[in-house]
Amino acid sequence: MAELHIIGEIVGGDGFPENSLFCKWSVHAGGAWKLLAGNREGQTQADSPMDEEFACWNHPLDLHFVTKGIQGWPKINVQVYHQDEYGRNELYGYGFVHVPTSPGVHDVECVTWRPVGSFTDQLAEYFLGGASQLRKTDVVYTGADRYNLQTAAMGKVHFNLGIVLRNFDKFGVEC
Repeated sequence: MAELHIIGEIVGGDGFPENSLFCKWSVHAGGAWKLLAGNREGQTQADSPMDEEFACWNHPLDLHFVTKGIQGWPKINVQVYHQDEYGRNELYGYGFVHVPTSPGVHDVECVTWRPVGSFTDQLAEYFLGGASQLRKTDVVYTGADRYNLQTAAMGKVHFNLGIVLRNFDKFGVEC
């Protein structure tokens, strides 16, 4: 079977309203894909930069997939959270990127967004904290009903991904 190796890291995030950020991530692929090695999901540590706006995570990614076709090419889903001085976690953004389809090293930026609630929700968020969240997070990477959401742009998550493709031509899988 054709093989895909993803070796890299979640470098960090910037452009968010506050520092002290961490990222939850997961990798999703179609039914023709099988994960042989690596973690399908994880979480970075929280970084609280003093003088910079860039939260540095340098969280490793190492995944090995096999497939019979390219339908359902893997994508990386992220959720960025802010941790306040009391240890409370507030959602700052959702986002996803497709894993690059060409071999080599790629610097990938993932733009993030968060849902915006009604005026009452925004007022409660301002005085009480917290943020509007999605009930079903698969909306982020599947696209179903995403056009119905009201959102606000947030920061970016930066990836450095090394892609190795093996036996794609041998098994007739074309990218």
